[in-house]
Amino acid sequence: MLHSKQLTPKPVPSALAGYTVLELILVMIIVGVVSAIAAPGWLQFVNVQRLNTAQSQIYQAMLEAKSNALREKRTWQVSIRQENEQVQWAVHRVDTDFIPPGVQWHNLNQDIKVDMEKNDQDVYETTLDSPGHKTITGPWRVQFNYKGNTNGQLGQITLIPKDHSPVQRCVYVSTLIGTLRMGYDQDKPNSRGKYCY
Repeated sequence: MLHSKQLTPKPVPSALAGYTVLELILVMIIVGVVSAIAAPGWLQFVNVQRLNTAQSQIYQAMLEAKSNALREKRTWQVSIRQENEQVQWAVHRVDTDFIPPGVQWHNLNQDIKVDMEKNDQDVYETTLDSPGHKTITGPWRVQFNYKGNTNGQLGQITLIPKDHSPVQRCVYVSTLIGTLRMGYDQDKPNSRGKYCY
């Protein structure tokens, strides 16, 4: 007669055993705490990268307008506006209109806006020229004539994230001969009460 061997399960080595519910909860708590600590730093990093890109786009647009003016021996303009909470820029020839119809607009990142508020020094950070006079609501412009000089539009355009992070990037038109420079947020205001310089 054949005897069947009774099969008994072999014990599972501890290295292959599963995790307990308590261990899984502990790991989830640790991951949550690390994420909570790292998230603000990551958001700040992302905001800085977005602002750097937007600042570079505005700066390059101004350089393009200046170059076009010198090459064609006629006045070119960079126009900046905020339409439906979207910051846009365009490079075009100067027409009789402040911004002629048919201009091709380019969008900055949708999480960026123009700083249109007064700072704690009661000073506006955005001071670039607007139609007929300086205004905080835009649109803003700078023109370069056939010599590459500005047509009197001095000032700066300051960009900030929409989430109100304390980061700023600005582009300055600082002299009548068309000198351009980029500025960054600072801890202390300069002599004009601005934090982006």
